[in-house]
Amino acid sequence: MLNPDYIDPVAFRFGPISIHWYGIIMASAIFLGLIIALKRAEKRNFNPDLLLDLVILAIPVSIIGARTYYVIFQWDYYSHHLSEIIAVWNGGLAIHGALIGAVLTAIIFTKIKKVNFWQIADIAAPSIILGQAIGRWGNFINQEAYGYKTDLPWAMYIDGAYRHPTFLYESIWDLLVFSFLLWLGNRDHNEDGTVFLSYIIAYSVGRFFIEGLRTDSLMLGPLRVAQVISILLIIISTTLIYYLRQKNIKKS
Repeated sequence: MLNPDYIDPVAFRFGPISIHWYGIIMASAIFLGLIIALKRAEKRNFNPDLLLDLVILAIPVSIIGARTYYVIFQWDYYSHHLSEIIAVWNGGLAIHGALIGAVLTAIIFTKIKKVNFWQIADIAAPSIILGQAIGRWGNFINQEAYGYKTDLPWAMYIDGAYRHPTFLYESIWDLLVFSFLLWLGNRDHNEDGTVFLSYIIAYSVGRFFIEGLRTDSLMLGPLRVAQVISILLIIISTTLIYYLRQKNIKKS
């Protein structure tokens, strides 16, 4: 059984300054993902400095997007606790908001630099999902992303009961998707965009089912926001893969 109750969310204290485990985990996820992305860029003869420039821009935008997305769907709470809106170290970063911020940044960046958006997205995709796999352990520290009560041996004790550790389910799923994307990216004759769009589809499939076990989902009326977004992303990404393949066939 997993029990996070004894873990102090603060890793270090330097006088009035506190360094939270959540921040350390997220920084580690970004750092490891960046190393992998830079190596993939070099292997594909893509300028790693250009990728690094994009990452430097995309990280803060993604964090802002992730927090904004979360706050919007939790506005009933944050409208009465405005000072907590910036407290990202307490959790509350939504991956869909981060993706929106990152993709918009990449689209603008690639247009300005006149490089292929799909190529850079394919390079970054495995790093993104690996970062998500690592980042989910920040939810463990902060006692977030848990599910309904269960008597399974790997249940997490939280909120007075043993519950599905949905953060763990998603972390494992993300690692499987990461391995799949590395394999897919090493295949020849992939159309640009295939790896990134496959990431979106694979992640969304897992997220849809795992979200159904959670008790802390962001809601839009009776609907779980993440499930609705996941379905839309699967449809859009599948359509784009078909479109890109047809476009490639016409060129050949």
